[in-house]
Amino acid sequence: METRAAAIAAGHAPELVWLLEHPPLYTSGTSANASDLLDAKFPVFATGRGGQFTYHGPGQRVVYLMLDLKRRRPDVRAYVANLEQLAIQTLAAFNVRGERREDRVGVWVKRPEKSTSHEDKIAAIGVRLKRWVTLHGISINVEPDLSHFAGIVPCGVEDTHFGVTSLVDLGLPATMHDVDVALKKSFSEIFGG
Repeated sequence: METRAAAIAAGHAPELVWLLEHPPLYTSGTSANASDLLDAKFPVFATGRGGQFTYHGPGQRVVYLMLDLKRRRPDVRAYVANLEQLAIQTLAAFNVRGERREDRVGVWVKRPEKSTSHEDKIAAIGVRLKRWVTLHGISINVEPDLSHFAGIVPCGVEDTHFGVTSLVDLGLPATMHDVDVALKKSFSEIFGG
């Protein structure tokens, strides 16, 4: 990713988006607190992206975007808002209402069956820019083993009113292919070609 981003910044390579699944692992961002790693039952990688600890693993669609914001729009806040919108529109294809929160990064869904104030994170966001080229991106929980998030305080959010969910946990048996189709459509609408 670093090599490709450098080539994009130098004008030697086109932009690129990767859709992938990681083996089970934890990643720490530049704001991670060591105390938020509760049980390192999987390998831990320091990533250099913004944010705190998160889990990546099978059943989670990870989207790494290497886009040239100098060419597109050199505005980091607008880019992060577009990433949130990418996740929100992708989830809407499955009739899931993802929402932004001013005090929390990522995309959240309300869970009234748990309590009127309970919300779960369904998509995480962590980015880095080098010479106005983006690195890292978003992850959407399709069908990961949600118990794997118990080894960390996800994104530093300790409040028990906030948890983690997935499309399958919400009762929507989506496949990775289904999510990829929705992602590609949403990407075209938000970011263009």
